[in-house]
Amino acid sequence: MSDAQATIRLRDNAISTAVLGKNHGNLKAIQRAFPARVVARGDTVRIEGTSEDVERVRTLFEKLLDLAEDNHVPSPDEVSYLISRVAHGEGVDRVLSDVVRVTHWGEEIRAKTAGQHRYIEAIRENDIVFSIGPAGTGKTYLAVATAIDYLKTERVKRIILTRPAVEAGEELGFLPGDIQAKVSPYLRPLYDAIFDMIPAGEFERLMEHGRIELAPLAFMRGRTLNNSFVILDEAQNTTSIQMKMFLTRLGFHSKAIITGDITQVDLQIGRSGLKAVQEILVGIEGISFVNLTRADVVRHPLVAQIVDAYDRHEAQREELAEESESAEDAEPAEEAAP
Repeated sequence: MSDAQATIRLRDNAISTAVLGKNHGNLKAIQRAFPARVVARGDTVRIEGTSEDVERVRTLFEKLLDLAEDNHVPSPDEVSYLISRVAHGEGVDRVLSDVVRVTHWGEEIRAKTAGQHRYIEAIRENDIVFSIGPAGTGKTYLAVATAIDYLKTERVKRIILTRPAVEAGEELGFLPGDIQAKVSPYLRPLYDAIFDMIPAGEFERLMEHGRIELAPLAFMRGRTLNNSFVILDEAQNTTSIQMKMFLTRLGFHSKAIITGDITQVDLQIGRSGLKAVQEILVGIEGISFVNLTRADVVRHPLVAQIVDAYDRHEAQREELAEESESAEDAEPAEEAAP
């Protein structure tokens, strides 16, 4: 390929800092990731190299520039994700572009990955959305953020958050306290997400007026949920009967978001309802399945490595099990004694 070059103009110091990073951290990361020659002087970034390399780096800088001009300063982890996608020839147009909600201290909650963008789009376009993926992919957090946004903009009248109470291996009736005290330990991850969106005092008022409701899955039976944004968390721990019961609660002008990780099933007996529903409801209009992967993990960088390590371990176990079965099938039957 012939040599090429491109120039990126940075409008002012604030934009320059956001794009290049503190102490030029973003610039250095880009220089390490691509063979193109990238030099920043004053308000100009100059890129030189092959046509392909120059185009990729130019695309990356234009994305960073768009984010900076939208008053979003990308974090080092976000920059790393953008670099990874561009390096693999993947688009970044919609990455970090969706502002789902602003926290009560002013921080924007954005879809940070391509998978998270698909998830948010699916919620907007469908009445029932299944989000399936490993820990740290934002399944619950983005669902709660979207639910709060729908409630605040009067697109729904209430939010209902529910989970199957199976992790502790105890029946709710044997736990101490009233119903709120009984279910609180199971719903703590939902509380954590809510308190990022709204202050504790406002949350308590919304609870008192029935605008936000937290309940164990068993309490959904027999209800019809109209004008509601309903989130079923940890759905891998539902049975098929519970999943059907939950899905048939949906009323008019409502949305249901079902989240879970099929690699973390705590059920002692029976098949996970989340696994079964992927086969039963496939192809129905208005229902969307969004599969998130380790590429969508937005927690500590070690979380993605942990997910990978467990996946490799599980794959090795399955491979050994298959080899063992094949060896047993290949063993000749013992000859009968004369």
